[in-house]
Amino acid sequence: MLQIEQLNKRFGGLHAVRDVSTTIEKGKINAIIGPNGAGKTTFFNLISGAIKPTSGRIVFDGQDVTGMRADQVAQLGVSRTFQATSLFERATVLDNLIVGHRLRTRSGLMDVLLGSKRLKEEEARCREKAREALDFVGLSHVAHRIAADISQEERKRVAFALALSTEPKLVLLDEPAGGVNPEETVGLAELIRKMVRSGLTVCLIEHKMNMIMNLADKIMVLSYGEKIAEGTPAEIRSNPVVIEAYLGSEHAAA
Repeated sequence: MLQIEQLNKRFGGLHAVRDVSTTIEKGKINAIIGPNGAGKTTFFNLISGAIKPTSGRIVFDGQDVTGMRADQVAQLGVSRTFQATSLFERATVLDNLIVGHRLRTRSGLMDVLLGSKRLKEEEARCREKAREALDFVGLSHVAHRIAADISQEERKRVAFALALSTEPKLVLLDEPAGGVNPEETVGLAELIRKMVRSGLTVCLIEHKMNMIMNLADKIMVLSYGEKIAEGTPAEIRSNPVVIEAYLGSEHAAA
């Protein structure tokens, strides 16, 4: 689904991503791991269009998207979440999600001024998609609660729902289990599996190694902006370079 060829990103003298080539496989759970400062989020920013690469090539679903803006990449079917879930705190959860499907609407200022039929139809469609996304992530019961009043785990699920409401093909999850307890982590992992069973492709960044090793089909390891390994969880767990650079002996295959 996504092919990355010799991707580079420099910030002045800092080489944040260095000659990374990889593929994100369709219908699979792909993971990116590595120590803090390894370039993981920068890599996500590059493939989602948030920042432009210094050099290299990004091909999504057969189309070269190198250097495209984030909104253009999103239109093609790439959505993402962030480490921190930012919501409109004084709006309801449902109203927060309605924003997501606006990516797929056409109405503009004149439609608003005239109260056009197209505007009304699209507003109804956005509300419907928001309800579908909330139901998918198991949060229909909080639809009308103010966003500021929901729990951290519920905020994570709302972030998933917001990504889903854009009708993506590929979902990028940046530390989806950050800040939640082990039981909640298990629930979020099952939600990720559900996303893939529904036909989506997922790529996630995560530091919780037990979750990654039990969840991912394929793992890429970054260190100081470079890819140092790639393979199945079993291959990564037993890779001496990865053990030394990141995992430590306690995660070695046993």
